[in-house]
Amino acid sequence: MTAQSPRPLDLHPDRLFASESTQRAIAQRLYAEIAGLPIVSPHGHTDPAWFATDAPFDNATELLLVPDHYLFRMLHSQGVDLDALGIPRTDGTRAAVDPRAAWRVFAERFHLFRGTPSSLWLDHVFHEVFGLRARLDAGTADHYYDAIAEALATPAFRPRALFERFSIEVIATTESPLDPLDHHAAIRASGWSGRVITAYRPDPVIDPEHEQFPEALRRFGELTGEDVYDWDGYLRAHRARRAFFARLGATSTDHGHPSCATADLPPAEARRLFETVVRGRATPAEAELFRAQMLTEMATMSLDDGLVMQIHPGCYRNHNRALFERYGRDKGADIPLRTEYVRALKPLLDRVGHAPDFRLILFTLDESAYARELAPLAGHWPCLFLGPPWWFHDAPEGMWRFREQTLASAGFYNTVGFNDDTRAFLSIPARHDVARRVDCAFLAKLVAEHRLDEDEATEVAIDLAYRLPKRAYRL
Repeated sequence: MTAQSPRPLDLHPDRLFASESTQRAIAQRLYAEIAGLPIVSPHGHTDPAWFATDAPFDNATELLLVPDHYLFRMLHSQGVDLDALGIPRTDGTRAAVDPRAAWRVFAERFHLFRGTPSSLWLDHVFHEVFGLRARLDAGTADHYYDAIAEALATPAFRPRALFERFSIEVIATTESPLDPLDHHAAIRASGWSGRVITAYRPDPVIDPEHEQFPEALRRFGELTGEDVYDWDGYLRAHRARRAFFARLGATSTDHGHPSCATADLPPAEARRLFETVVRGRATPAEAELFRAQMLTEMATMSLDDGLVMQIHPGCYRNHNRALFERYGRDKGADIPLRTEYVRALKPLLDRVGHAPDFRLILFTLDESAYARELAPLAGHWPCLFLGPPWWFHDAPEGMWRFREQTLASAGFYNTVGFNDDTRAFLSIPARHDVARRVDCAFLAKLVAEHRLDEDEATEVAIDLAYRLPKRAYRL
């Protein structure tokens, strides 16, 4: 019996465009205008150490599989133990797994990703970044592993070279207030021209239900020299760290709360609530109220320092308790929740929503809120902008639904273009390419239906791909 020949890996030039010829031709013309625009990546989770040290990436498993919870989430759902993939555990250990063996486990199950955004992104990486021309499967697993290893050993595949090859104009990472930002300082001191900035993510010192909160609060005080067990000292500590982050390039903050609840308590009530929190006596309702109050406090601080505020709400984090205890956060066990915005945001908006320089970017994992709540809010409040489809909805279908449901009330210009929100560095061009193609397909439909002239659609396409994220994030 002869071995089966590898199946070819091709990227169709018209992928994600309409099958109908008129719309497809318009989309082709629109895409040609924006395909080569620089990438603006204003929110993500790549590791700044990559760009600070410019050290070679280790291998295909460490580069493409281990950082990407989109991948091992699907594999886990099909019964693959994360130890078999070499995923690090919370205690700092990891199973003694050969990275090549872990890659084979992934390759043998690559069919699980058919039709998903992960397959779109990875096929783009394999084809465009590594020049591979056979599909990944059990038979090509070793060929892939060796070809990627060979490429990663060359200077052209160092992090900074890839950053430049991908035409990334700016990329934002996301760090805790406890991070010394040494890697960002090293990037600045290195003389390299690549722009890598940070973003302030204070969840560990804001969320009383965060598993790190007591220790994080203690370290927060040590780092700032403030008495963070006193309400005034605690707020001063945030202001100090925000200023430090801004000096290292930050233009935004980010808040990953279970809900979008905000509060504006009288000062005496806020102080009493804080005292309950730091004594470790807060009930779940009080913890939620404290998070709500802190969103308003963070918004108030934005009036002073100009940092753009992002809220990523509506996620039940670490739904799989056993997995969380063994492997920690961000292991694919986060599940979307129903999220309410209209009443939730009113205390914050009543306090700061009319300030001319305040800017708040809202994300959602609850698509039912797009047309009912988010688009009307953004279509009214000058300070509000809609972030792009995120996480479970960053597929082509999710991007299309976002445009369909928000266009009537918010238009295009109360949105912020696209951001990739990823740890998977090599997938960044792929993710932006998918977003650009979907937007071109959507605009082509409007042109074909005579709702938009093609010159207008071209301008909108350029704005969505490049100008809007720069403007929204003050880049």
